[in-house]
Amino acid sequence: MTRDSTETPPAGGPPEPAPDNAREVASPEALTVPAAAHEESPMTAELDLQADAMGLPLPTEPPEPRPEPEVPPVLAPEPASADPELVAPTTTRTGEPAEIDPRELDPDALKVVLRLHAHGHQAYLVGGCVRDLLLKRKPKDFDVATSAHPGEVRATFRNCRLIGRRFRLAHVYFKGGKIIEVSTFRANPTELMMESPPSEEEGGENGNGNGDEDLLITHDNVFGTAEQDARRRDFTINGLFYDVTEGRVIDYVRGRRDLDEQYIRTIGDPEIRMREDPVRILRAVRFASKLGFDLESRTYAAMEGAVEDLPRCAPARLLEETFRLIRGSVAAPSLKLLSALDALKILLPPVDAYLKQNGKEGEKTFYAFAEALDRRVASGEPLDDAILLATLLVPISRAAPPPVESQEPGARPSVSQAIEDLLASFVQTARLPRRIAERCRLLLLAQRTLTGERRRRTGAFRRHPLFGEAMTVFEISVEATGEFREALEAWKGGELPPARPEGASAEGGAEPGRKRRRRRRRRNGSGRQGGNGEAAASSSPQAEASGSSAEAEDDSGPDTDGPDEPDAADED
Repeated sequence: MTRDSTETPPAGGPPEPAPDNAREVASPEALTVPAAAHEESPMTAELDLQADAMGLPLPTEPPEPRPEPEVPPVLAPEPASADPELVAPTTTRTGEPAEIDPRELDPDALKVVLRLHAHGHQAYLVGGCVRDLLLKRKPKDFDVATSAHPGEVRATFRNCRLIGRRFRLAHVYFKGGKIIEVSTFRANPTELMMESPPSEEEGGENGNGNGDEDLLITHDNVFGTAEQDARRRDFTINGLFYDVTEGRVIDYVRGRRDLDEQYIRTIGDPEIRMREDPVRILRAVRFASKLGFDLESRTYAAMEGAVEDLPRCAPARLLEETFRLIRGSVAAPSLKLLSALDALKILLPPVDAYLKQNGKEGEKTFYAFAEALDRRVASGEPLDDAILLATLLVPISRAAPPPVESQEPGARPSVSQAIEDLLASFVQTARLPRRIAERCRLLLLAQRTLTGERRRRTGAFRRHPLFGEAMTVFEISVEATGEFREALEAWKGGELPPARPEGASAEGGAEPGRKRRRRRRRRNGSGRQGGNGEAAASSSPQAEASGSSAEAEDDSGPDTDGPDEPDAADED
């Protein structure tokens, strides 16, 4: 998408029913979300079961109640149209080939554009899809900008509903869950305000109390022309329109030049544009990392100056843009840029503290994790947000001293306090779902078991629903650092990895090996006090002959806490 804002919550009621001979365009099954999927109690019950399997009790206080999200209405299929078939020309009016081959365009996006043209409206493909097609890349999606107002768009397409608070957008639905987003041309309210300056009283209300103008955009529900809409956008490479009926690119902002020169440049004064919406800092970082472009010098300087304004943005937008960096297989270059801009102290405080405290060695380790994660994402493997976040936090978790865990029954094992605070902040202020924060915490706890630092009953650990995700994080960790490869192979082979002392940075050392031998001799003698039946059985000669298979089903080793401590083996 090429919008500056990602806040587009659903709104609007169901359309009128379609006639019986309606042609099916959107699949109602693909658009209907069962209400049960949004209930909190099943997810809470699932986490309770997971915690029980791992011996990790959840907090005793009840979860905060959440408003049940609105269920999108079932849309009627678009009625059959008597219009002749609409196709995009392959040549311009002068006979030259179209600047973008119509075969590269999405057929449903073409249908939307040409239908709007047929009803007397201007309509163009806009933003990222035009940029990517000119760069010979495959667009992720296709967006449309039009002179038609949202209500007119909805009247034109029966498989459409309106969304958004700050600005009404139209989503046109097609089979397979595909959505073509249609926005009405709009103007930049800052430019309109400059053309018609507010009164002294209004200026005082919008200022910061010192007479300085506050440019942060809090509303932009102003319709405009195609040129105003292009100039309202953030970066020149995102301000390109494509007229499919003419076969030509419309460039109001000199975006073609910056595509050729491979620059990320703001449209208009960069200081004003960054102050209007500081989230553009993250968007600029994402585009520069994704496309391999350079940041134009004035744009970079404006980004540095606007970092302090990031806390003024909605935390949910900041978190979503941060996750988009990680999901896009550009986490390593993006986080390096954000670190250079000193923005990590606001976005990911524990990461910023880790990099500053551990110097070059810490940077090398952390970015090795980020690069390994990027390779895994680029391979096409679907990774949950909890896995993405946990992978980046593993080096911070390993570097922090092990937290002091309560020996009281029912105590909740925890990761380092900095990570606990970060996850709690994401849940409370940035609307990160509690289930993702809890899964991330459990995945980090599980790493201590996978490395052999904590010894738990292996059978229960392997049967845990999140064991596979914990192993994915562990595999990425091994790929990043080369450490614990023997432990990884042991888990894959169904065996128990060798134990290691807490705080050890590598496996397979001579000292951990000697400790394991001493532990086996002690167990073969009198057994452990407080052990269960399995432990007693492992002390027998038969258990000694069976070797590691008996050990694999027992809590053992000097790193194991008392018998009353919750079993943290399944800390996913």
